[in-house]
Amino acid sequence: MKKTKVAVIFGGRSGEHEVSLVSAASVIKALRSGDNSEKYDVIEIGIDRKGRWFTGENCLNIFKKNSVSGLGSIRFSTDPEHQTVDIAFPVLHGPFGEDGTIQGLFEMLQIPYVGCNVVASSTAMDKLQCKAIWKSAGLPIVPHIGLTRKELIENEEAIIRKIINELGLPCFVKPANLGSAVGITKAKTEKDLSNALKEAAKYDRRLLVEKAVNVREIECAVLGNDNPIVSPPGEVIVGGEFYDFYDKYVNGISTTQIPAKLDTEIGEKIRNMALEAYKLLDCGGLARVDCFLDRDDGKIYLNEINTMPGFTSISMYPKLIEAFGIKYENLVDKLIILGLERFEEKQKNKVSFESGSDWYA
Repeated sequence: MKKTKVAVIFGGRSGEHEVSLVSAASVIKALRSGDNSEKYDVIEIGIDRKGRWFTGENCLNIFKKNSVSGLGSIRFSTDPEHQTVDIAFPVLHGPFGEDGTIQGLFEMLQIPYVGCNVVASSTAMDKLQCKAIWKSAGLPIVPHIGLTRKELIENEEAIIRKIINELGLPCFVKPANLGSAVGITKAKTEKDLSNALKEAAKYDRRLLVEKAVNVREIECAVLGNDNPIVSPPGEVIVGGEFYDFYDKYVNGISTTQIPAKLDTEIGEKIRNMALEAYKLLDCGGLARVDCFLDRDDGKIYLNEINTMPGFTSISMYPKLIEAFGIKYENLVDKLIILGLERFEEKQKNKVSFESGSDWYA
């Protein structure tokens, strides 16, 4: 049987470069294990922090050493005779990988790929845009304010007054387009708020400020294209004041509870909300939907959606799917199948612009 050539792409230009390498290691291991080893040939492709693409034997380990020595460069071509991969598996987190940019490249090259399409990826990455869509559909979100870096520079004092008057303190300040809790700060005082806004502005030109709510962090994994399944909810037991980058990747004091200890009715409401949020963005393949459950009044809020969540074998998304009965190796296999299926489905919409086409005649 001819093996499917899978290009696992990792690294990237975002602040989540290192996280991507860890996720990719797990994906590559799964593709080279068990039944998958008989089905797939893995091509390792790394993107360095400057945006340069490299490939070669042992590419991932070379990248982990912050080196590209001995690796070959990548050439792009839309000529089917030059295609050397059957599907791309972009294990990239954050901007330039999870935001629709690389998905657009695959579309131009007519290469099937794992994960959400261009629009779903870009919308999910932009927290302000995503919340606007959910709000317009009547889904509950935490009160928030959006602003730009330029507005902050030009009128910081007025912006701070507006935030305090409308949201109060404490509040959370985030870059609108980033993941892994990078650049997020909980501001308790006016000085904290000023510093938090400047910190978030280092990472993005658009900023999000949210009202601080006393909540439990509940997450669901969604898997599928047109008929997705939703995992049982899991809970992040936060070690610090909130689930920031250090809690996730450095100090290791946060834990997870899968399934989350919830009333059955609440759990089903969260699962249904996660499914609706996923479908509204036209997601495909996979996404992790993060929700808040208010400890004080029991209200459920949508927080955000991650179209390429952390993907190690102990990351929340794979663990949630495993609770649904799908092991990690089978999950990786399923995602490739879903990517190929969606590509084939899209080919049905193909319109020819070749000379003589009746479409534009």
